[in-house]
Parts: sequence; structure tokens; C-alpha cells
Amino acid sequence: MKTLQDKVAAITGAGSGIGRATAILMASKGCHLALSDVNETGLAETAASCQQHGVKVTTRRVDVASREQMYAWADEVVRDHGLVNIIFNNAGVALGATVEDMAYEDFEWLMNINFWGVVYGTKAFLPHIKTAGDGAVVNVSSVFGLIAVPTQSAYNAAKFAVKGFTEALREELEIEGSPIGVTCVHPGGIKTNIARNARVTETPGMVDLKSTRDFEKAFTTTPEDAAKAVVGAILKNKRRLLIGPDAKLIDIVQRTLPTAYQSLLVAGAKIRRRKMLEA
Repeated sequence: MKTLQDKVAAITGAGSGIGRATAILMASKGCHLALSDVNETGLAETAASCQQHGVKVTTRRVDVASREQMYAWADEVVRDHGLVNIIFNNAGVALGATVEDMAYEDFEWLMNINFWGVVYGTKAFLPHIKTAGDGAVVNVSSVFGLIAVPTQSAYNAAKFAVKGFTEALREELEIEGSPIGVTCVHPGGIKTNIARNARVTETPGMVDLKSTRDFEKAFTTTPEDAAKAVVGAILKNKRRLLIGPDAKLIDIVQRTLPTAYQSLLVAGAKIRRRKMLEA
């Protein structure tokens, strides 16, 4: 894709954060939008901002963890817009818990949104994008899809899975000679509400609600900067997108110290754990 002018993009998690910023940026470039989120208030606010650019905007409350809702939405997007060129599987949630203390219900909740939501979005929209003749599938993994982190096993599992799923899809489409681009996105710390809205299972010395909520204070990249990177990756047909200086640093560390990085994380976590227990 060389331009977004008069294309149609579907975006999940469009009510805030990267989803909202990407929707607004795409609208400014003449792209029509089909937006979804479970947060209907935020979704309406995003739509209003996008409509100021004179593009067609449709919205629907969609739970990405529901296969039926995702397929129904994909069909609705094509009925409303005539076609769809891009699916941006962006919706996601967070969970802080050790493997031992994590409830199966919380693990399944996260996997259903962060992994199965990506699968449903990809499979529901891909046939329509192929019919349109050109376009892109953009799936959000994470830097935690590159390295594993204590208390993030569920998030790691989902984001590692998204990476493998997305890269395999890209390979399959290239084998077919398809013009559809596929990009796997690995954001670092982005100033969104994902940490604030995370589910947390507290474990003395390992996980507590305050530290999880404070985690986002270290995030340096804005959603607007992330949106610019996403749009640029679509137009350049990039296989992989690292967003933020922290993501690029983590990628280097993983490549340089593919297993030794774990010892570094453990050492740092032990120091933090000792301080938490002494507090």
C-alpha cells in the first residue's frame, strides 16, 4: 500500500491509547474507519475526532474474545463501507501474577483477548482484505513477545504466540504471491491505561497493586508517536515494528544475550523483592 487515501481500516481497541491515536492519524490521511472497543464512551470520543477529517466512520461495541462478534463485525464493515483494506488487531489487556498464584479464569481472560482476539480478527477480515485486492494485517505483540518477564507469564504467552502466528501468516501470504502486507508490532512502554487497568494477583515480595500501577510512569513513548510508527510500517510493508527506544534496546539485549538476560532480570527482581519485603 502506497497511500491510505480512500482506504478502509478496521481497528480494535480504538477507544483509547494506540488504537485511538492511529485512528485519528489515519483519518487525517483520508482513510475511512470502522472502529470497535468495549468502551463505548471512549469509542464515541475517538469517532468524533476522526469525523472532523471528513472521512466515513462507523463504530461497534465488539468483544474481541468473541469469535461470533468479530465475524459479525467484519461482515458489517464490508456492508457499511463496501470493502476493507486493513485490520489493526490492537485491543489488549494486562495481568500481573505469578504462575503459582494466577487464577485460571484470569489466564483465560487474557489469552482470549490478547491472543484469540488477534486470531479471530485476522481470520475474519483476511478474506475481505484479499477481495479488496490490497491491504494489510497488523497485529500487536509486545516487547514481552521478545523476552520473558517474572509475573508476566500470561502476557508473555499471549504475545509470544501473536509473534509466531503473525510471522507464519506473513510467510504463507508471500508464498501465495499475495499483495497483502503483514506486520507484527512490538511496542515498548507506551503511555496508555493498560497497566492501570490490569488485573493483579498480589504475592508478597513479587506482585503488588501499587507497583503495577506505578509501572506506567516509566513509559516514555506517546500513543501519537506509536501511531506514526504503525502507519509508516503499513506503507513500507514492514515485517516487524519495534516502537520506542526501550523496545529497540530490549531487542538488542535479547539478540546479544538470548538466555543470559534471564539472569539479569532475576538479579534485579531479587533486589526489588528484598526491598518490598523489608518495607
